[in-house]
Amino acid sequence: MTSFLFVCIENANRSQMAQAFATLHGGGQVAAYSAGSRPSGVINPKAIAAMAELGYDLNAHASKSLDEVRDQEFDYVVTMGCGDACPFIAAKHRLDWQIPDPKHLEPAEFRQVRDLIERQVLDLLAQAGVQPVPQAR
Repeated sequence: MTSFLFVCIENANRSQMAQAFATLHGGGQVAAYSAGSRPSGVINPKAIAAMAELGYDLNAHASKSLDEVRDQEFDYVVTMGCGDACPFIAAKHRLDWQIPDPKHLEPAEFRQVRDLIERQVLDLLAQAGVQPVPQAR
């Protein structure tokens, strides 16, 4: 099983959606996690709504601190625009995706960021040798 950790600052938007997409498309082949360097403690309602449009319930997620995953080693750690605010986490592969923070975007623009994250996750799964599970939409 391939393990992924997606990291952003608040763990309320980008990393949560990336975790969701890795879980959706990775099926039982992946273990996906997300965390934040300064977690907000809540999932952004816009992220919940954007993922609900695709049939995924982000209400089941919680905003977590990197401290909660620091002792684990991951196959892939993906930082998502947090720069120096994201400390080092042990991983076989480290990537940095420059994805804009959608927190204050209008719904249409938020969906564009969501869709960008999905494309990036699908590319990452392919890079990791994980065959994506097709999703009905």
